[in-house]
Amino acid sequence: MIATAPQNYSNLLGEKRVSLRGLTWQAYQQILHALPQSRSARLTYDCGILEITMPLESHEFCLRLIERFILILVFEIGMKIKTMGSTTMDREELDRGAEPDCAYYIQNQSRVAGRTVDFTIDPPPDLVVEVDITHTDIDKNRLYAAMGVPEFWRYNGREWLIYQLTEGIYQECDRSPTFPWVKKEYLYEFLEQAQQDEIEAERAFRARVRANLASLRKTEG
Repeated sequence: MIATAPQNYSNLLGEKRVSLRGLTWQAYQQILHALPQSRSARLTYDCGILEITMPLESHEFCLRLIERFILILVFEIGMKIKTMGSTTMDREELDRGAEPDCAYYIQNQSRVAGRTVDFTIDPPPDLVVEVDITHTDIDKNRLYAAMGVPEFWRYNGREWLIYQLTEGIYQECDRSPTFPWVKKEYLYEFLEQAQQDEIEAERAFRARVRANLASLRKTEG
């Protein structure tokens, strides 16, 4: 049985979207560079389809809390991270470009630490997260698989889907390859508690993570 979050955000309007079809790479680039740098709208381009997404409150709530969830795990485990946010990931040779909700270098953090990432020569982020509460015209699994992103998380307001890249195709997993002992219920309960009190939800989750790590270390020892 698939565990689902108690709060069903899929009933809410999480994003507004506009899709343009039949655009060339050059047309996409013109639109991208014509828009101001300080904007909330995010662009995703996939082989002629350009989708412009304007996040709304439920989208941003879920996204910010998922990001906090990741940062807590990284900190408590003692890992390193480079946060890319919605940095534009353009790959002209693939005819694809994306501004994900958030992206991170974790396993490859040391390869890109202290400098600006160049997606033409550097590896893609180790983990990309997208919150899509409303329908998207972009096949994001195909998009990020083509870009070679090893791990992809999707959250639709109800369910956390985890994908691992295997031979160029995403396979759905029950657990994150980066955080294999973390159950889906942890995120769902964190989001539910955060609706009432984000700070208390963070305290509770940190305590849970520390208890799990102590148990794992005891077992390994």
